[in-house]
Amino acid sequence: MKSSRRQFIIYSATGLASLTLANQASAQAMVAETDPQAVGLGYKADATTVDKAKFAKYADGQNCSNCQLYVSKSAEAGSCAIFAGKLVGAKAWCNAYVKKA
Repeated sequence: MKSSRRQFIIYSATGLASLTLANQASAQAMVAETDPQAVGLGYKADATTVDKAKFAKYADGQNCSNCQLYVSKSAEAGSCAIFAGKLVGAKAWCNAYVKKA
């Protein structure tokens, strides 16, 4: 079978479109409170719902947006060194919280 320039361009465009769609599909997901690692660290998507009796380390005003481990991606969410490959909410909290310097 002889390939033509037109076929090459069509196949190249299709391949690039497939890669773009695959990249969007692999976008980072948010950490779920039911994730085993999140449960172990007492992760809560809303810091105001943290059980203060169970997590004595928690203090009002602590959340991921002012944690040293948090890197902001947007105003709503960012990445965390603890939850690699997933996003955490800016208003979330976990027991690994370290106040930013």
